Amino acid sequence: MWNWVLFRGFLVILTTLAVISCSKFRKIEKSTDWRIKYEAALRYYENEDYYRATVLFDQILPIVRGLPEGEKVQFYSAYSQYYQKFYLLASHQFKVFYETYARSEFAEEAEFMYAYSLYANSPAYNLDQTSSIEAVVAMQNFINRRPQSEFRDDATKVIDDIQQKLERKGYENAKQYYKLERYDAAVIAFDSFSNDFPDSEFNEEIAFLKFMAQYNWAEKSITSKQLERYQLAREYYIEFIDRFPTSQYLNEAEKRYGNSLNKINELAKK
Repeated sequence: MWNWVLFRGFLVILTTLAVISCSKFRKIEKSTDWRIKYEAALRYYENEDYYRATVLFDQILPIVRGLPEGEKVQFYSAYSQYYQKFYLLASHQFKVFYETYARSEFAEEAEFMYAYSLYANSPAYNLDQTSSIEAVVAMQNFINRRPQSEFRDDATKVIDDIQQKLERKGYENAKQYYKLERYDAAVIAFDSFSNDFPDSEFNEEIAFLKFMAQYNWAEKSITSKQLERYQLAREYYIEFIDRFPTSQYLNEAEKRYGNSLNKINELAKK
């Protein structure tokens, strides 16, 4: 019973403080003095109340643009959006900042955060990777422009991480064609993957599946197309075995290769 009374009292205190805080914020929000809003926004930002900081920064930004305070407002406003996980808004504001205040001491950080915000907005590998690609381009441009930047290592890590994500997506997409038995499309996708990611750990499997896709395509083709397609399967097997002579897929590949040779000899006689 006593604990319940204490708990209710605690709730009452919290509610009262919230009402007072909200009332104070509304009063600041309605003020016609931008300096009051500016100082309050900085306090909210320092206290990690990014929503209220953003509201006030947005109100005064058109007023302080061109004033000394405008630089800080634009910069902190971008970070406020970032901390609220509004990454696309943050990336836009960071870009506006470093383009507007190119000589600012914060310009380098803003340029990095523009790219990093795009990276933060990058979804899981199985979703659309437009934002990921934009982030890679932005990060690479950042490194090219600022090769000695203190953010260089972080930028490189971001690029590596996104490349792994794009690699995984390309791998899964190519395999999906194979699973759907769209073997002609699978062969093209496997080729594209190997060209895009020549050092990928998936390339052994990709080379094997490329051969298998061509073999299956030949097998399912009309007779008039089979000879040419089995001959291509033979070429893909040779490519595969030259690159991965001790592959874990060797036994299965050899069986299909033997079948391919038999089919080629049979069709050639016809």
